[in-house]
Amino acid sequence: MQNVIEAISKINDFINGLVWGWPVIILILGTGILLTVKTGFLQVTHFKDSLNSTIIPALKELSIKNKKKDTLKSVSQFEAFSTAISGTVGTGNIIGVISAILTGGPGAVFWMWISAFFGMVTNYSENVLGLYFRKKDDHGNLSGGSFYYIRYGLKNKVLAYCAAIFCVFAAIGMSGVQTNKISNTVYSAAISFSGGEVSDVVKLVTGIVIAVLTALIILGGIQRIGKVASMLVPSMSLLFIVMSLFIILKNITHLPAAFVLIFSKAFNFKAAGGGILGYTFSTIIKKGMARGVFSNEAGLGSSVIAHSASETREPVKQGLWGIFEVFFDTFVICTLTSLSFISSFDLTALSATADDTAMSMSLFSENFGKLGVGVFSLILPLFAFTTVIAWSYYGEKATEFCFSHLSEKHKNLSVTIFKITYIVLIAFSAVIKSDLIWSISDTFNGLMAIPNLICLVALSGTVAKITKNYFNRKKGMDVEPMLSAYPDLNEEFKAHTSKKNR
Repeated sequence: MQNVIEAISKINDFINGLVWGWPVIILILGTGILLTVKTGFLQVTHFKDSLNSTIIPALKELSIKNKKKDTLKSVSQFEAFSTAISGTVGTGNIIGVISAILTGGPGAVFWMWISAFFGMVTNYSENVLGLYFRKKDDHGNLSGGSFYYIRYGLKNKVLAYCAAIFCVFAAIGMSGVQTNKISNTVYSAAISFSGGEVSDVVKLVTGIVIAVLTALIILGGIQRIGKVASMLVPSMSLLFIVMSLFIILKNITHLPAAFVLIFSKAFNFKAAGGGILGYTFSTIIKKGMARGVFSNEAGLGSSVIAHSASETREPVKQGLWGIFEVFFDTFVICTLTSLSFISSFDLTALSATADDTAMSMSLFSENFGKLGVGVFSLILPLFAFTTVIAWSYYGEKATEFCFSHLSEKHKNLSVTIFKITYIVLIAFSAVIKSDLIWSISDTFNGLMAIPNLICLVALSGTVAKITKNYFNRKKGMDVEPMLSAYPDLNEEFKAHTSKKNR
């Protein structure tokens, strides 16, 4: 078994080196820059619109009971957002950020911010294309994702199936990372509270519990996933924000130095030698970009799968959620983690090989004692768990797309096989070596991003047209709405939109 794991590790390291090489790094940044320019720096000029048409009305909507049910088998905009954000806000925002700082230095945080700034428009564009090219089946279910706009927008079957296949493996990899970190967190907490040695059986039991809970939720489809995510994500996010702000305020005198480290080490072209501050520019930017994409998923074409199930008929409206999603994920959650960690520890005394889960736990225990261990042991598993259930849906829809040419019976069988495999591997990943599961997940994330980014570049003009069309109509111009790429759906959505606005 050890030989098999070593072989897998070597193969993955080779592929990972290619996937996260400079060509892909440039492609990620280049795509974001191109889309930013073509949409007129939308993340800046329409950031206020993003807030006013997404999170603010959605929060008001939550207080309205007996909401009229939509004729589509869909989820509300907020539930779609919650599912998408639950797929992004997970261990990557806490342990992943700390891992990036440990292995790439504090300068990696700067490159997370850079990738997120342009990633806001990348994610926006994914959502716009996802809704514009999504399909509705005979049961009224809406399905979309990168593989849909690659297939029907770019009209490239090969790239579409590559995106879908990579999505299936990325889903398994992502769930593996989350489960692995949950089991390690529970294991560390057990040691902390017991004050002695704890059996590795704790990890396996944790994995089995997660697998069972995941099975119970994903059987209910996107509606149940959306409801669970909309309940857990806001409360956990708020708790984490409050705790992080407390840590930062407690170490407020170290905050200026933290910012100095982030910016001064972002362009460290020459290794200083020794300690965490001795990493080259190449390592810094790669770790920052890889963890940034892992965290906010802008460019992967993953969260668009959840957004495509939204009840809204306006692609741009749901696209604006993508801007807020990346902003919240990286500029709020990841930044709080970074500043908390850098201001709490002397980085020169840390080793790049330090365990990221243990250091994450230490961040809370150092500042809150046993209470911190307890809170961390609650926050991280719930964040990670919502990511597991969100990615189960992504993998399910990708599997469904791969076998869409089969009969309904065989297509459903294929989805069932994926779900069973996904659940079984959740339990197994709880005991896998930590760094290997991170690396495998990074690899499949990168592979999934490549066909998606190629398509985003090719359809950047379409994104710009749909965006201009929406804001022209907002200004009162009499132009034909661009709601769907398919004439029949466009007419249906147009009629619904007109009736809603009366």
